Amino acid sequence: MLIPPRSSPPLRDPFPEPPYPENPSPWPAGPPSPRQGPKVLLCWGSRAGGPRPLGVPADGAVPHSGLSQEAGSVEQLSLHCAEGSLEWLYPTGALRLRLAPRLPPTSAAVKGGSPPHVTACIKPTGTFRGAQLYLEREGVLELLLPETPRPRARCFSWLPQEKVALFLQATPHPDISRRIAAFRYELRGDWLFPCPCACRPCNDTEILMAICTSDFVIRGSIRSVSNDAELQESIIGVSATRIHRQKFPLFQAGGQLGQPVGSIRTPLRCGVKPGPGTFLFTGWLHFGEAWLSCAPRYRDFQRIYEGARRTRQNPCEFPVD
Repeated sequence: MLIPPRSSPPLRDPFPEPPYPENPSPWPAGPPSPRQGPKVLLCWGSRAGGPRPLGVPADGAVPHSGLSQEAGSVEQLSLHCAEGSLEWLYPTGALRLRLAPRLPPTSAAVKGGSPPHVTACIKPTGTFRGAQLYLEREGVLELLLPETPRPRARCFSWLPQEKVALFLQATPHPDISRRIAAFRYELRGDWLFPCPCACRPCNDTEILMAICTSDFVIRGSIRSVSNDAELQESIIGVSATRIHRQKFPLFQAGGQLGQPVGSIRTPLRCGVKPGPGTFLFTGWLHFGEAWLSCAPRYRDFQRIYEGARRTRQNPCEFPVD
């Protein structure tokens, strides 16, 4: 079956919302106990120097441990990095994580436009145990991760003036030594989830912006499509004929005739099908995996870009042959 043309739904939308059940009580486990287990908080980004503690200045401060805590109290931490992870060993009590990413100015802010959204995505480890994670927005709590969540990402957005935090509440167990509440997170500006253009063709403006701002821009063809019903994802195997941009080595040599190959993910609900043709795949790196944003047929992209360049409407220069 052919890939749908531009008038039909293409390969789209990187972040579906999993249907977690609601928990009516923000304190399902009762008041915190007096001992607080050690925490390992790391963040990383574009700075040189490798991982550094999260929630502290970027000048080499040591990670916070918090080995003791008053009974019934809630420990406060701040997440300033754009990406990172939190590992809470032997969880008891509660942590409140204030979301305050130091993000670069966005195009909307620079041009005096409306304030952009900030988006966070949380992905638990496969061994997440001993706690529940809530989103606190303007004083209202919403359950994000139950104690034994599925290993898929949850994403949410907010305006800069809104007050949001993550509330990590330990659940009581006779033996806490075997329990670790750990997750990775990403904080980004100018992202909205789910994508406003989910499972529909990108318009010309979206395509032109995608080639300028995406984490990867790959010209190539579809080798295969497989579906993961549990994670509700489709995995698109891609054979690249040209790598225009990739911030990380997502596509590496290994295909026929030494062509770089890799995989790109998209939600299962978009109904991606294998088919012939050359596409321009664009998208974002999300928890170490490539997720699709726009994927026009290459001949359609050539027409759109050449038209924009003639009228000087192209937002960046891009090689077209």
